[in-house]
Parts: sequence; structure tokens; C-alpha cells
Amino acid sequence: MPTLFPHHRDCEALTGITLHHLPRDGSLGRVRRYAKGKNLWHSDDAADRLYFLRRGRVSVMTATPEHRPVLLRTIEADHLFGELCLCTTRPGTRGTTATALVACEAIEITESHFLGYLRRNRAALDALLYTFCLRLTDAEHRVEVFAHRGAEQRLGRLMLRHGITGARDGRVDRRDTVTLSVSHNELARMAGMSRSHVTVTLGRLRRRGLVRYHREGPLRVDVQKLTVYLGRIVRGE
Repeated sequence: MPTLFPHHRDCEALTGITLHHLPRDGSLGRVRRYAKGKNLWHSDDAADRLYFLRRGRVSVMTATPEHRPVLLRTIEADHLFGELCLCTTRPGTRGTTATALVACEAIEITESHFLGYLRRNRAALDALLYTFCLRLTDAEHRVEVFAHRGAEQRLGRLMLRHGITGARDGRVDRRDTVTLSVSHNELARMAGMSRSHVTVTLGRLRRRGLVRYHREGPLRVDVQKLTVYLGRIVRGE
């Protein structure tokens, strides 16, 4: 029996739920605006609504003051976020924080209204299923990344993940090189490392010819060479 879902890399832009699945007349949800640095929600806020980002960028992070916060995902325009209400530290609360990285505009929808809309709109429901499939795949890969204690392995696997999956912040320059428009700070938050540790690790990888970057410029990753190098580390070569 053929699979109902194509490879995620091919289906994400086509089938994941986006702003375009909402009613054109604006009857679902309300528009909210947030200044740069403003929190869309805090960790103890009720998990009773979700959002579609109309413009801007939003970071969703863990909320553990006693530890280094980890960047769970960066939300780009048109996309759904705040829907993973079950992943909370206490029943009914978020357990994460969401912050506007730049001035943002989002459509806020209560959970009950959104569920009602899905019951009436099969296309939106199918698209949401694809989105959940993508979220699960991303979570599994993040677990794989965090399973590596070594800095080169953790950071290297993270960069390969962003590049190979064709994430919105990465583009293929040629067959084996991917460009990532992420800062050292963003990589540090995604990898659960300090910024200085990321900078030192990237420096080692650059000296080996596995990555290329300049101050305030994009990060270019040689996918093939980095994959081979990380495999050699695992084998103890």
C-alpha cells in the first residue's frame, strides 16, 4: 500500500497548515500586534489559544530559569504556533515562552473556535495533520542532537539537520554546500550551549574546512565533508 504522506522535505511548503487555510473574511480569530522583545505568552499562561503569524519572527523557548533556556523553534510568517498545548509542565499551562524577535502581527484563535473550524474544513484538518507530522519529526531529530555530549557532534548534527531538511533559514548553494542564516547566539540557544562554546567549536570546524563564515555573514556548511567527519568521530578515528 503506498504511503499517504510524501517525504517531509517535499510536503512541508505544500501541505503544512498556514495562514492561507483560514477564512479570507477574517471571521476566525483576532489580530494581535507585538513590539520587538514582547512576550506573546509566558510559561504559566493558560494553553487555550493558538496563533498564525502574519508578519515578523517569533522564538519559542523552554522556560527553566535555573538552566540555560533552549530554543525549541523559530516561527516564520504564515505559520501556525502555540498548538502543542499538551507539552506543558502543569496541566493547562504553556510551560514555554514565546517572544517577538522583531515587530510582529499574529492572528490569535481560541482553541474551541479553531476546533470548530476544523470540523467544518477537511482541507485545514488534513494540513494540520501534516504539520503535526513535521513537528514530531523535528522533535525526534532534536532528541538525536541532544543525545550527543560532544560539542562538535551536537553542533554539527544540528547544522546538518537545518541544512538537509531544507529549512526556511537554509538554502543550497550547490550540491554539497548549504547556507544557514543563523547567528552564533541562535545556534547556542538551539544546541543548549553557551555562545562562547559555539564560537570556539565553529572555529575548530572552520579550520578543518567543514564550515565557512565571516563576521555578520551567513554560515556555509559543507554537508558531505561534515557528515564524513562526524562519522569518523563516532568510529573513534
